[in-house]
Amino acid sequence: MDTISVTIVSLAIILYSLVSARLRQSVITAPIVFVSFGLLVGNAGFRMLEFRLEHDAIHLLAELALIVVLFTDASRIDLNLLRREHDLPVRLLTIGLPLCILIGTITAWCLFPAFGFWQAAVLAAIIAPTDAALAHAVVTNKLVPTRVRQAISVESGLNDGLCLPLFLIFLCGARVAEHLETTAYWVQFAAMQIGIGPLVGICVGYVGGKLIERSAIHKWISHSFLELTTIALALVTYGAAEAVGGNGFIAAFCAGLTVGNVSRSICRAIHEFADAEGQLLTLLVFLFFGAVLLPQAYSNLTFTGMLFAILALTGIRMLPVAISLVGTGLRGDTRWFIGWFGPRGVASIVFALVLLKEIEVPARQDIFAIAMATVALSVFCHGLTAFPLAKWFAGRTERVDVATQSAEHEPIREMPFHGLKSSGGRY
Repeated sequence: MDTISVTIVSLAIILYSLVSARLRQSVITAPIVFVSFGLLVGNAGFRMLEFRLEHDAIHLLAELALIVVLFTDASRIDLNLLRREHDLPVRLLTIGLPLCILIGTITAWCLFPAFGFWQAAVLAAIIAPTDAALAHAVVTNKLVPTRVRQAISVESGLNDGLCLPLFLIFLCGARVAEHLETTAYWVQFAAMQIGIGPLVGICVGYVGGKLIERSAIHKWISHSFLELTTIALALVTYGAAEAVGGNGFIAAFCAGLTVGNVSRSICRAIHEFADAEGQLLTLLVFLFFGAVLLPQAYSNLTFTGMLFAILALTGIRMLPVAISLVGTGLRGDTRWFIGWFGPRGVASIVFALVLLKEIEVPARQDIFAIAMATVALSVFCHGLTAFPLAKWFAGRTERVDVATQSAEHEPIREMPFHGLKSSGGRY
């Protein structure tokens, strides 16, 4: 990046920071601001921030942001608490997510017959993971029942990591479909990526987490370096997995999950980093998304592609969610509320960038365009509706007598998402 680019990016951060508290209680979210600013100064606007899609800085920034998101979000998950009290996200992940990918694959295959099964499945896997940070006004609104807020947050914290292996499998399937003579190679490659990644993540996460925790207990490490060291652990895990043939993203996710369950005393530092420096990385991704990725995608976007993007945010997402929550006792409007707030964000962007490097996948440019259109629609549609719909839904649930113990108001302990502290007293 040249001096002008650094200055423009820094200016965007300063300008937003000056009014961030005022905008927090409005329909204008941080991703909306940064995507819009990117469109204004990027390739589709004044070209003050002009990059080619192939620029290494864009890929490095996006991948770094995803590593941090995967690690920090996974570290927030208490698996024992998830199993005992959080049945809604478990249903969303075990029933809703597979159905979402299945319906997405079938829809893509019908709308784009030339894709074939595997490329349709790749598209479905790219747009399946959610990013609850785009609906910040929902997941931080204390008037929205805790059980509903936690369902959206916990689902988002886990589904990007769970979608990764499926994305890699479908990607290998698409490669094999085009080059049958390389079937054995790609099967072995997928097995190594999916098998070695979790193994490295668990081992590095366990050993590294225990070392950092021991150092913190004996007060050998300052608080500021505690934050830096835990995030450095995510990067070490990524690099170690890639070095031995595994997938670094899966490894980072598994490392975060391991640290969050065996070294919980250091997790506060991880979450503080994620709520500050991690958020900055994510917002920079959205800035470059508007400046570079979205204009590039627009040139390959068709009417049918835009139709799929709309369906991805509505029927492909909301129907599986509604089905997965049958039998929970939740009201119909609650099920549709959870279904609507499944925004697409950083994970979908990075998955699509990974796909662009795969020259063996002939429809990669079309899939990339559709995925970027889905993210753009999500940034604006979910961002603009988060505050008013959260207020509307909170008003509806307030009229329900909490003493009746409706399904929405069943008491649960919170996991620490988006600045929230656990009510279990361990954070």
